[in-house]
Amino acid sequence: MQIVEPQVTVSTAQQLGLTPEEFEKIQEILGRTPNFTELSIFSVMWSEHCSYKNSIIWLKTLPRDGERLLVGAGEENAGLVDIGDGLACAFKIESHNHPSAIEPYQGAATGVGGIHRDIFTMGARPIAALNSLRFGNPELPHTKRLIRGVVKGIGNYGNSFGVPTVGGEVYFNDCYNQNILVNAMSVGIVKVGETVSARADGPGNPVFIVGSATGKDGIHGATFASADLTEDSAEDLPAVQVGDPFQEKLLLEASLEAIRTGAIVGMQDMGAAGITCSTSEMSAKSETGMRIDLDKVPTRQPHMKPFEILLSESQERMLIVGHKGREQELYDVFEKWDLVCEQIGEVTATGRLEFYQDGQKVADVPAEPLVLGGGAPVYKREFKRPAYLDQIAAFNPDSVPVPEDYVATARKLFASPNLVSKRWIYEQYDSMVRTNSMGTNNPSDAALVRVKGTDKALSVTTDCNSAYVYADPYVGGMIAVAEAARNIVCSGAVPVAITNCLNFGNPYNPEVYWQFVHALKGMGEACRRFDTPVTGGNVSFYNQSVFKDRTEPVYPTPTIGMLGILENLNHAMTLDFKQAGDQIYLIGPPCTDLGSSEYLRRIHNIRFSPAPRFDLEEEWAVQEAVKAVIRQGWAASAHDVADGGLFTALMESAMVRGLGFEIETDPVFRKDAYLFGESQSRVIITVSAENEDEMVNYLNSKNVSFSKLGEVKGGSALVDKTDFGPVAGWKEMFDQTLGNEMER
Repeated sequence: MQIVEPQVTVSTAQQLGLTPEEFEKIQEILGRTPNFTELSIFSVMWSEHCSYKNSIIWLKTLPRDGERLLVGAGEENAGLVDIGDGLACAFKIESHNHPSAIEPYQGAATGVGGIHRDIFTMGARPIAALNSLRFGNPELPHTKRLIRGVVKGIGNYGNSFGVPTVGGEVYFNDCYNQNILVNAMSVGIVKVGETVSARADGPGNPVFIVGSATGKDGIHGATFASADLTEDSAEDLPAVQVGDPFQEKLLLEASLEAIRTGAIVGMQDMGAAGITCSTSEMSAKSETGMRIDLDKVPTRQPHMKPFEILLSESQERMLIVGHKGREQELYDVFEKWDLVCEQIGEVTATGRLEFYQDGQKVADVPAEPLVLGGGAPVYKREFKRPAYLDQIAAFNPDSVPVPEDYVATARKLFASPNLVSKRWIYEQYDSMVRTNSMGTNNPSDAALVRVKGTDKALSVTTDCNSAYVYADPYVGGMIAVAEAARNIVCSGAVPVAITNCLNFGNPYNPEVYWQFVHALKGMGEACRRFDTPVTGGNVSFYNQSVFKDRTEPVYPTPTIGMLGILENLNHAMTLDFKQAGDQIYLIGPPCTDLGSSEYLRRIHNIRFSPAPRFDLEEEWAVQEAVKAVIRQGWAASAHDVADGGLFTALMESAMVRGLGFEIETDPVFRKDAYLFGESQSRVIITVSAENEDEMVNYLNSKNVSFSKLGEVKGGSALVDKTDFGPVAGWKEMFDQTLGNEMER
């Protein structure tokens, strides 16, 4: 049957998201005008989501080397870090923003499924999941619908797949009303030397597709992720993939068993751009090619067109290159797990991807020009300082009135959706499956996950306060890395590496691109100071809503997923006050400010203010001191001061066991700034009376700022002799506020 395709023109290319210049470059590469299938291949592979064409120049400035790194950024599906004892940790974070904004349940669910596949494609077994979520105003019915869908999607997929969700973060801001952010992270364990690469070595070797059948869901999903959301984006609903966690569980077990046979040359997850991406990237990496027969691809619908098969992002699929002559071993493994395993082609030495259907060659393109680092276009966009920064620079803290009633102010602040417990969300996630998680009854600033068979644990966290990055992208980028490291340190571990998910608006907007460039500069500087190289992640541009009368980018949100190692479980540290009589200390500078605090936004409705005070060397010194205090066994608890300031941190430590506290503020500073300001590089430590002198002597010897705040005492919170009420009452508000709002 003759395959008939639409005529290709520059207008066709523009409709597929390509520029006239890119269309001309494709013609130069091929030496002719592409047919529609070939143009579709280039359109998805050259989309920002696959090619990083607007970001790769700046991504390369991030530190990528470290003594523990086994696989660095861009080398494989995920980063790989040596954790000792012959084991390695594979971890990565990625976004699924646009699909989740259109169809929140499936968008979030397939985001979780996709990131787990990146981990077990390398041969690692996922042992933990985290997420970072951003929503708009929680009082809006639209936002509530999105929250319910996203949380249910994450929970249902993760719980069914059997990997615990151990940590994450949730923020609310009006800038995310239409364009929410859903970032998912997976962490896995593998024996060193037992990983598999995403390669297509060996001409003549067979190429298999395994897992689910290919359908029409997710077609042009990569292109969809590389465009602005508009009021008409709901029409793009077919671009959202549909997931099946039970199928993915079978695929996990079958893939790991197939790797153990030794019959696999290379394997890659079919994520963005589906067969197109996996065939091109594996071939380009090995400088080989592939001949693929699309008639042999198992499909869900009959008579699928070539571009539909190639661009489909149907979930739970892998591309495998096997050793010639060992095909039956792979068939046997996947048959055992009741999964499709179909040979669809073979590796060639041509360097080209040749796709056939009904005996006709429907596409013939070189692999190298399709991929990142090959011939895909690379741009360095114009950027300029955003105009709104003038409003931030004009902020005058003296114009902010001091509260007349600190108890009432604290209660109103503490009820903020950004500060209250996210219990309503995380209770929908299984955090204990596989019995590795240590945090259910022992809350730490970062999640601790046991590495079974050893005396160590992994410490993992996701962090980014986008309000700080909005106020000052350079400083905010540094703070995102520093706070992640601070959380790892407060759990008793040592930071070792990061993955990142860079969520920004449209890169063609010079002010948005300015935010991107300066945020990466700040992140890079902090990563170098903390010796936490970047192992990979993804860039998510076009996170802005386009209305008929305006365009609204989200706050720049460079989410940091950080991995730390706790070498000895005896050094694990939690944030909760342990017993009455323990002394409360603040390690870090006592100076405070109000910049970009939840206090300014919630109490005074002030949107424009500077980022909190931050000094990278000071932060380093504080973290080194906290590490030592924990290692020496002096600390009874450790908790960093972050969102909501000192009072919020104290209350979070108090509520776990219902223990109260009595503290005195420093009269040198404004009381509201002292209690509610969010100056960085501060950690609350409690210490028993018998360990107090040793700790104080050590801190004095290290010339690090610290001060005594007060004492763990009773069941109420007292500040400067003022009774703020029973901790139990604060906990009730803390636990129920978000859930009550969601039930309205």
